[in-house]
Amino acid sequence: MDDVKFAVLGTGGIGRRTLEVSQQKDGLTPVAACDRNGLAIDHDGLDVAELLAATEGNVASERAEDDHGDDTRTVDNTSAVDDSDTRPDGGTAVKQHGEGAGVVASEQARPTETPIQDVIDESAALDAVLLALPNLTHDFIPRTAERFAEAGYEGVLVDVLKRSRVIGMLYERAELFEESGITFVCGAGATPGFLTGAAALAAQSFVEVEDVEIWWGVGLKSGYEDNRGTVREDIAHLEEYDIESARELSDGEIEAIVDEHDGVIEFDDMEHADDVLLERAGICDAADVTVGGILDVRHDEKPTTTTVRVTGRTFDGERGTNTFELDDATSMAANVNGPALGYLQSAVRMNRVGDYGVFGPADLMPGF
Repeated sequence: MDDVKFAVLGTGGIGRRTLEVSQQKDGLTPVAACDRNGLAIDHDGLDVAELLAATEGNVASERAEDDHGDDTRTVDNTSAVDDSDTRPDGGTAVKQHGEGAGVVASEQARPTETPIQDVIDESAALDAVLLALPNLTHDFIPRTAERFAEAGYEGVLVDVLKRSRVIGMLYERAELFEESGITFVCGAGATPGFLTGAAALAAQSFVEVEDVEIWWGVGLKSGYEDNRGTVREDIAHLEEYDIESARELSDGEIEAIVDEHDGVIEFDDMEHADDVLLERAGICDAADVTVGGILDVRHDEKPTTTTVRVTGRTFDGERGTNTFELDDATSMAANVNGPALGYLQSAVRMNRVGDYGVFGPADLMPGF
């Protein structure tokens, strides 16, 4: 496959690791990366090492208006922080305020008040765009994708969203994407994503799938300060919170929740898009899929092994369970960013032969 030129929207934890992982994958050239303060672009390929070094400990974050003037926290894959939460000592990827925060610290970048629109304006030169944005505002990713389509973009869009309800918003735009020449892969991270695909493969042993259980374990190697958006989004899955209330939590309140759980938070029956994605792929009913897991905010090691169990009935009447496990040595970044880029590469192959529309991770295999 010819070289794939791609952009990353959002340079929080997921965006930064995407740029890093892409350097060890053949045929991928990151040419643009943006956050809420700026845009780094070089059509011959970004100097990823310089960009990451320049922005380490200087990740842009602030409640802001997006390019449409809508109030949002989601422009750069980070959440709002109070001035008291920033650290001037250059510590590990602390979210920073101000015009000098984020990618503008790189010599390759320039400041801009319209980072997403600036990438859209350059999209004719892009094969693919990874939306490394959380979905704390449900329609933010669908609206962003719609803007690419309306601008005449013809290429690939990939996201790593988690929420089931966002999938419907994307499929509502499927006709627009098809007419525009866009191949959109939604929920292409770990779960949903990698593990959704594993469940779809495990289901092939059966003529009837009874249930799918996805149980994940994540240890945050870099701690809470480098993963504010991820932790906030996961807290929204706790019984006493939802998307709206989690968005309004201050960082101090989130830290209090983490302390209350001694840094280890367990989630049961989460609203993860694995369910609707498996249903749309014809694997099973969404009601037969359950997702849960354990997040350790203070330690590198996974608090539990990430496992997919698919139980069903075979053609000859036997009942069995197929199990898939991720090795505990594989990090969250490896299991999110590796598959996301793999799905991106496969989507580019599809796009180049005219296969357009909206696809889930159970609809295609990631490339390598």
